[in-house]
Amino acid sequence: MSVVTTEIAIVGAGAAGLMAAIEAKQAGAQVTVVDDNAMPGGQLFKQLHKFFGSKAHRAGVRGFRIGEQLLDETEDLGVDVYLNATCWGLFEGNNLALQREDRRELLHFEKLILATGAQENALAFPGWTLPGVMGAGAAQTVVNIHRVLPGKRVLMVGAGNVGLIVSYQLLQAGAEVVAVIEGLPRIGGYGVHAAKIRRAGVPILTKHTILRADGDGCVESATIAGVDENWQPVPGTKKTLEVDTICLAVGLEPMSELAWMAGCKFAYIPSLGGHVPLHDDNMETTVPGIYVAGDIAGIEEASTAMEEGRLAGLAAAEALGHTSQQVQQRKQEARRALNELRAGPFGEGRSEAKNRILEENRAYGESQDGAMR
Repeated sequence: MSVVTTEIAIVGAGAAGLMAAIEAKQAGAQVTVVDDNAMPGGQLFKQLHKFFGSKAHRAGVRGFRIGEQLLDETEDLGVDVYLNATCWGLFEGNNLALQREDRRELLHFEKLILATGAQENALAFPGWTLPGVMGAGAAQTVVNIHRVLPGKRVLMVGAGNVGLIVSYQLLQAGAEVVAVIEGLPRIGGYGVHAAKIRRAGVPILTKHTILRADGDGCVESATIAGVDENWQPVPGTKKTLEVDTICLAVGLEPMSELAWMAGCKFAYIPSLGGHVPLHDDNMETTVPGIYVAGDIAGIEEASTAMEEGRLAGLAAAEALGHTSQQVQQRKQEARRALNELRAGPFGEGRSEAKNRILEENRAYGESQDGAMR
């Protein structure tokens, strides 16, 4: 088995991973990015909508354009990017085990940044294994990357940003979105996304859930109903919709297998997607030299993932001795940007959750110091 060496290994070539690579390389570090997909860019290349917020966070620029910009930067900087490379193990001595095509390799690193992203949650109900039931993210991939319409009449389950955005993109691609249903009393996504599909005539039914899917070999209908405060179906509200596709937008979960394998300590925080690796304000976990960025560090948005990637890349490079006044300045800029992104009514909960991670990480560090004494 051949061995390749690098200073900083980054697992994941999405928004967080690419930004980490750019910053670390600009700081002077040798960087190698690993991704098991055929092309880099992650979720950005599925995002046809324009980002909004501040100019600093690329407001008005479509997600896939941002992905193109990041790819151009990594290429110009000469960052090594391994695609179609599956990371199947993390071993002592700072070694990542990779499967690249028909060969296996060890990637030896000094610092490791995990930017592995998240996976979609499933929702079990009678008929949920029928062809035609899929994650909303999967539908987005099929439409926006492969240019294939997954179905003609769609039921979207979940009214968070993913459910609302993918519903609009399905409409743009020519599908009919029969309804968007949400179990909570209110939508979870931004009003601007909800308004677009409402103007297109799509009903958004809050306090509703799916009871079952039916069909002969594939989805032909979905039965929905209203729910009460105990999440039980309300008598008399059952309705059957003729649909051939059911998209599930019921949340994401951090893909943290490598962090578990490395022995990182976790906290369970539902608002951030579940089990999240503890990390400090440099994005370094409880295992020295291993950093996290993006959805593995807690489910947020692409803008936040990029800023976390920026911070992790700079911190890892600095820890290797690639430090300067500019590196310090850019770290502070990343922290300010993260605070801004988590400000306001939509970000307040995430800010509190992130503060909890920092506090638990600090407490863990103090307990380890005490034990060593």
